[in-house]
Amino acid sequence: MRNTTRTLLAAALVLGVAGPAALPATAAGAPHATAPHGTAATAEAGNTALEKAIAGLPSKDATAALVRVGGTEGSWQGSSGVHDLRSGRPAEPGARFRAGSVTKVFTAAVVLQLASEGRVGLDRPARAYLPELIPAAYGGVTVRQLLDHTHGIPAAGLPGETVEDWYARRFDVHDPRELVRSATARPREFAPGEKQHYLNIGYTIAGLIVERVTGDSYEHQVTARILRPLGLRDTYLPGTSPRIQGRHNHGYQWMRLDDGTTGLRDVTVWGVTDGWAAGDLISTTADLERFTRALFAGEVVRGPLLEEMFTLPRVPDLTTGAPAAYSVGLSMKKLGGREVWGKTGGRWGYNAAIASTRHGERTLVYSVNSTDAKGKDMNKVAMDLMLATYGLPSR
Repeated sequence: MRNTTRTLLAAALVLGVAGPAALPATAAGAPHATAPHGTAATAEAGNTALEKAIAGLPSKDATAALVRVGGTEGSWQGSSGVHDLRSGRPAEPGARFRAGSVTKVFTAAVVLQLASEGRVGLDRPARAYLPELIPAAYGGVTVRQLLDHTHGIPAAGLPGETVEDWYARRFDVHDPRELVRSATARPREFAPGEKQHYLNIGYTIAGLIVERVTGDSYEHQVTARILRPLGLRDTYLPGTSPRIQGRHNHGYQWMRLDDGTTGLRDVTVWGVTDGWAAGDLISTTADLERFTRALFAGEVVRGPLLEEMFTLPRVPDLTTGAPAAYSVGLSMKKLGGREVWGKTGGRWGYNAAIASTRHGERTLVYSVNSTDAKGKDMNKVAMDLMLATYGLPSR
């Protein structure tokens, strides 16, 4: 959701949609068929725009896509592509995948639950919870500012400059405390609350605050507070394991190969400790759809604190100068004349997203096995899915 209107419009013209796709008028949660790779289908009439968005996989942009659209306006499911390039067998619709920064929504929800219990104060300095870790230079950063990216703390320093460098270090294990020490040893980017800069570090600190105030692991708190109550049995936090447990489709990345040529390398097995509370979640489209419905219905974060997730800070973006686009946990884009709230995520080989209109009229969850998942531009398949679901960007 960070791309410019011009990029969105260009993608929309390629897709040929002028508004959101008309969905079959089926009840949310009704069973849908999923077609073999290269196609998509529903139990009712097919949806041309959504089918077109994921048709023809594998392609240079993606090797697979799994999609669920739901809400009171109708529902649709589809899949496309392959489980892996070697076998060429169809992608598994119920496969697990790396959700990347969608993890931040879970982390924010846990912190807001703790705030509702009076165990965390959103306007209290982060240093009050982690005095040995947050230096005085960052003493003014509040918990809310960690969550809405207005803290001014720079990114942690990680070795490597290219995807090939990072691939060679894919099994490195990163301690979140060391990441915080690395970041806070640097000069601040701006005074807390003055601007917005989307980075992982605020959520790394938030995960550590969860552990400090509960005396429990971040992973267990997410499981006990969200995964177990909602019955998200296929969602988990992997810790130091670089593997995806259970059924999953392989992820690939364009990079320089051992023979000096450029090609696709299987990057399915890759450690995610650099992301931790900001980006290590593994899930399925069914689980994330259930989570999205529950979150927007006020069943995860209850009462007035839920509005923190739908309130944008009134500050400019550090890089573009545009109005802030990120709230606590979520981001917002106006599409098809409506506010669409959600979160995208990217880990090597995998792009994911959850999105919904404010009252759940239309939800979208996708996993796209992107071949450049952390590139500067949004993946074309993912872009086409967003536009097919919600329509063109609104000014």
